[in-house]
Amino acid sequence: MEKFNLLNQDLVSSLLKGECKAPHSLLGLHTYQIKGREQLTACIYMPGAVEVAIAPIDDRQRRYKLESMGEGLFFGALPRRKHLFKYRVFCTDAQGNTWEYIDPYSFTTLLPEEDITLLEEGTHYELYKKLGAHFTTRDGVDGVLFAVWAPEAKRVSVVGNFNLWDGRRHAMRFIPSVGVWEIFIPELKDLDCYKYEIKTAYDVVIYKADPYAMMGELRPNTASCIFPEESYKWHDTKWMERREKKAWYKEAISIYEIHMGSWKKHEDGTFYTYRELADALAKYVKDMGYTHVELIGTMEHPFDGSWGYQVTGYFAPTSRYGTPDDFKYFIDVMHRNQIGVLLDWVPAHFPKDSFGLEKFDGSALYEHFLEEQACHPQWGTLIFNYGRKEVSLFLINSALSWFDRYHIDGLRVDAVASMLYLDFGREGSYIPNKYGGRENLEAVEFIQRLNTVVYEKYPGVMMIAEESTDWIGVTHPVDQGGLGFGFKWNMGWMNDYLKYMETDPFFRKYEHNKITFSLMYAFNENFILPLSHDEVVHGKSPMIYKMPGDEWRKFANLRACYGYMFMHPGKKLLFMGNEFAQTNEWTEARELTWDLLEYEPHRQMQHYVKDLNHLYRKEKCLWQLDDTYEGFEWIDCDNKDLSIIAFMRKGKKKGDDLIIVVNFTPEVYKEHYIGVDKLGTYEEIFASDATEYGGSGIVNGKLEAKEGQCQGRDQYVSMNIPPLGISVLKWIK
Repeated sequence: MEKFNLLNQDLVSSLLKGECKAPHSLLGLHTYQIKGREQLTACIYMPGAVEVAIAPIDDRQRRYKLESMGEGLFFGALPRRKHLFKYRVFCTDAQGNTWEYIDPYSFTTLLPEEDITLLEEGTHYELYKKLGAHFTTRDGVDGVLFAVWAPEAKRVSVVGNFNLWDGRRHAMRFIPSVGVWEIFIPELKDLDCYKYEIKTAYDVVIYKADPYAMMGELRPNTASCIFPEESYKWHDTKWMERREKKAWYKEAISIYEIHMGSWKKHEDGTFYTYRELADALAKYVKDMGYTHVELIGTMEHPFDGSWGYQVTGYFAPTSRYGTPDDFKYFIDVMHRNQIGVLLDWVPAHFPKDSFGLEKFDGSALYEHFLEEQACHPQWGTLIFNYGRKEVSLFLINSALSWFDRYHIDGLRVDAVASMLYLDFGREGSYIPNKYGGRENLEAVEFIQRLNTVVYEKYPGVMMIAEESTDWIGVTHPVDQGGLGFGFKWNMGWMNDYLKYMETDPFFRKYEHNKITFSLMYAFNENFILPLSHDEVVHGKSPMIYKMPGDEWRKFANLRACYGYMFMHPGKKLLFMGNEFAQTNEWTEARELTWDLLEYEPHRQMQHYVKDLNHLYRKEKCLWQLDDTYEGFEWIDCDNKDLSIIAFMRKGKKKGDDLIIVVNFTPEVYKEHYIGVDKLGTYEEIFASDATEYGGSGIVNGKLEAKEGQCQGRDQYVSMNIPPLGISVLKWIK
């Protein structure tokens, strides 16, 4: 045992106690003075082994047997060896079982200095390529480089199906300046499962999934999975090149919001895979005329019922539907069909699942260290500590990784209001900011930096805020004091409009301002008009049953509802099932009720939404000037007694203008005058009351303008106004 004294006893002690932060300094090959001369030695730690030998990788027969020092530690001098070499370790246990491996502790790689510098500065925007688990080659040996941020841990090990989940076998090396642990483990395979075993400052051992993992196990299992980063060959070059030049606020955007697990299911109730869903969904979305899909529940999450809004895998598409490459295939197919892909992203909060981010290294690492600021009182979740540079980097890297790895076209950022306000959900009990206000200054700075970095690196993508308050400048440039988003959901319009549509038509004249007020602020931000999943759950009823009246009136009301939405300034978003008037509230547990399409009213509604989409995309005035009052003009906004509104949507060219007339009552108004800008022939190019959509057939065809004062104009047309209907007129000559 004399040789044992050659080893650093402090390192030996910390290793055996499971607290070693520098295992590479002890284990592997090292040179020691033995009997007055330098000799190369090997030190192997393999609990459970009774015999250990090593041999050069290129000469398996030339073995050097090591001496047991007890407790799984083996040591020995290597005669006639002067230089470091790569070697395999051969082990035998007491039952005679044998195994072998290439020693991870023979690799001395550390994070490069440039990465450490960027980490220290808080500006490492490719950190997702460094932290996590990455296939790589070191000194001609293939393996996986693991790295994880856990600055307060006493020890971190990689455990997995490749080492019997034994934290003693692959203890990591600590880089104290950045709080990162790392190790290179040779010969691991695709889909090998792993976690980090962490010994906290309180001597508690916990097991955590990798925050930067590209893939997680299928729930209810919670380990991370190793996956090759560059294994998919893309076919969307033309889409990506065109996207870079897009200014989306000047483009047609009609979004189909879907939950992938419940759009359709197999007969046995199992999920469609990403690949199965890709072709079916692309065909449907393209035929229906949508420009984009927005996916909810795509990032890895443990509980189906959270719909993906309690994320545990910020870099991992959920394994419910397949692998990361399968998800890339899905996006590739969408792009090849000229369909953009948006993802819901949740940087506002994260769940308390023990395998996730909560107290990741035993300390408040990702969440705020003050309980009053860490816990979200409404959702039972934890709030990110945006003021900590590593946390801010984690979230920014998450966003960037989806654009880089998966070619997505935008992120819809969930619950932005809860990030902006310190008192959100706290009923007045909160810790104010340094100026005494309720604004979360650290979150504001994070959001501004996030949007700045994303748009600099990926021009042509969309950053969309789900923001429900009157915060000024959500979509204004950061250098002008704005938050820097590209778009904001218009929650005010949505709330007012649905309240109006739910009102009996007889009483709508008392609520008239609910359909006109939105035009007071419609161009203050770049808006998206959402009728999302949130409006058809939790007892709010499906869209068709929000509408008052008998069946005919419900469908007519819904046609008017969608028609005004598509004519109103702002981009469009409609949740799946709304397009054919689904009759039950949405649940993630069942597929949409596609069998409703056996019934004519539902087929007609689907046909109506399809034609609305194609009309919207065809007529430039409906989207070309969405960001300015130059694209909109009221003709009649005060006719509350009849609940009729009329307005113009204006394009860059006069010939592109449209006149829209909407009647929100079941009354028919014959020979009703609408003021127009010029004489000539106007054609009704779209009518929601057409019989093909289930209407009563009151349509107008071509109308001749006559001279005469009407609604502040010198010309007018006389038309029949259909019940609960929308009419779209266009000057043709």
